This record gives sequence, structure tokens and C-alpha cells, in this order.
Amino acid sequence: MKNIKYSTINILTGSDLSSRRLAYLAAKSNHPGPIVWLTGCVHGDEVEGIVIIQEIFKRLRKEPLLKGEVHAFPLMNPIGFETVSRHIVMSEEDLNRSFPGDRLGSLAERLADKIFTAINKTKPTLVLDLHNDWLNSIPHTLLDPYPGLKHKNAWLKAKELSMQTGCLVINEEEVGTKAEELKLTLSGSLIMHDVPALTLELGGASTKSNIISEMDVDDGIRAIWRILAYLGMVKPRDEAFNFQAPIEFKGKILREFHQQVSSSGIIRFVAKPGDVVRRGQVLARVYNVFGKLQENLVAVQDGIILGHADYAVAYPGGDILEFGVTSKQ
Repeated sequence: MKNIKYSTINILTGSDLSSRRLAYLAAKSNHPGPIVWLTGCVHGDEVEGIVIIQEIFKRLRKEPLLKGEVHAFPLMNPIGFETVSRHIVMSEEDLNRSFPGDRLGSLAERLADKIFTAINKTKPTLVLDLHNDWLNSIPHTLLDPYPGLKHKNAWLKAKELSMQTGCLVINEEEVGTKAEELKLTLSGSLIMHDVPALTLELGGASTKSNIISEMDVDDGIRAIWRILAYLGMVKPRDEAFNFQAPIEFKGKILREFHQQVSSSGIIRFVAKPGDVVRRGQVLARVYNVFGKLQENLVAVQDGIILGHADYAVAYPGGDILEFGVTSKQ
């Protein structure tokens, strides 16, 4: 179709002289307007973003943009994808902690530089980076920590657009070392360069399940389409999400909160992702190898469970539950 472009960008040459490339998609209207980027699989074992981007562009072939442009890198980490790894295996680097990159740096930094430069030169209205959380997580939108007055406008635009996804919106609100680390992610780095960016976290697909969750794909498509419609780029669709956010959390920015266990043993979850929980409620129990109860894990505040660990093993200090909460602890 004339309105869709499929091409590749060279990233490196292999030892057999083969050319390694990134797939690149672009849909352009004849009318100027917002510029939105979609990116997927920066972690090689988080693959649903690839499928969501494919499906968005299938829609755009049938329903061309009313205005503006949509660009996409559906598979940013082909090396990690092919080796079924979160990281770039050869250098053991996390690509999503390597932005904005360095054209003369490490392997991950060079790849990050290619991606970041290509995105940044288009002067995007929004970049939406697609990820997978724990297997049973509910879809949610992550808003990076507030970057300070210098980059306030990009963050506020990202915040405005986050409320249009139809998903729960979670502000990471990290401080200290973790906040500095988040500045090296694609979304965090873009905001530090005054480009609005968000992360869409889905459940389902990872190396642990090795399959695509079609429900999460559907919700990812709906979230993106809602943003495009809000920007006037496509006609809105009246589509219901598979996971419906509880009314008490709609229209709110929630805070991300993780809860740890203090005992070693076997976890048995009582509450599940999507459950609204109250302070003092039992969420999980930890038993030792003989079946003796070691710990009742109790909610320390009200919130909604975004996801829980993919495994049954518990160890002291291990994160096993992720929440969206409305207040400070």
C-alpha cells in the first residue's frame, strides 16, 4: 500500500559478513499532524510488542491515517530475540539501560544510538515503548519519574497522553540510583531529551510461556488506537478492553509499589493480578518444605495488584507482588 513503508536499517555486520538490520515501518498521511513512534522487543524475551505493532499497521492499511505519521521499530533487539534472552547475549548488556547510546561505545550503546537517532530526528509527538511484565500481569501504562523543571513539558505531555490509553496509569516515582538508571531506558532518555514517551507494560508473553497472549495483544492495540484517535490521527473505535480497570482507579495516576517476602519457602498466592486489595488483607502465604506456615504476606496499603512473581520459590527480600497504589506508604 502506498501509505505504508516497510524497510530496514543496517546495524552491524556479522562475522560471516552478513548484514544485521532493524525492521522499520512507517505510515504517513497526506496531511501534516502528530508524529507517533511505536517500539517493541527492546528486551529479546518480551515479544508481544512485535505482534501489536504488526496488527496496528494492518489496521492502518485498511484505515489510512487522517493526518500525521506513525513510525515503528517492532524488533529493536533481534540478537536477544533470536537467543531468547532479555539481554544482548554477546556483550551481556541490557539494551534498555543503554540509551541514548554512543556510536563509538559498546555493542548495546551503538545499537541504542542507531535507534535513538532515528527516532529523535523525526521530532516525535510521542514514543510508546511496548514491554511485557510478569506472565499474569494486567496491562498498564508506565509514566517515568518526574524529570525536573528543565524537562517538565515533555513529561506533562506524556502524562496527558497516558490518561488516554484506557489502561491503569502507574508513575514509577523512583529516587536515587533507580531513578538514574531509568534515565538510561528508551522512554526515560527521550524525556531527558524533551520528547514525550511512555511505556506500555503487558502480561503474557515471555520466554517463560513462549506464547503470545492474544488478549494482551488486543488490549495493546486498543490502547494505541485510543491515543491515535485522541490525537485526531484515526477515527475512534468503541472497543472494550479485556481487563476493565476498576472505577475507583480510573482517571488517576497511581504509584508503583513492590512488596517483598521475609521468609524462604514455597509461595501460595491468595490474591491475583487485577484484584483490588485493602490494607491488612492476606495476599500470599509462604510454607517451608514440610508444609509449615512461615509467613502471611499482608498488604501494607490499599491498591490494585498489577502482577505477581512467575515462580513459587520465596527468598528473603525477594519481590513477589507489584501494586498500583494511590497514597504514600
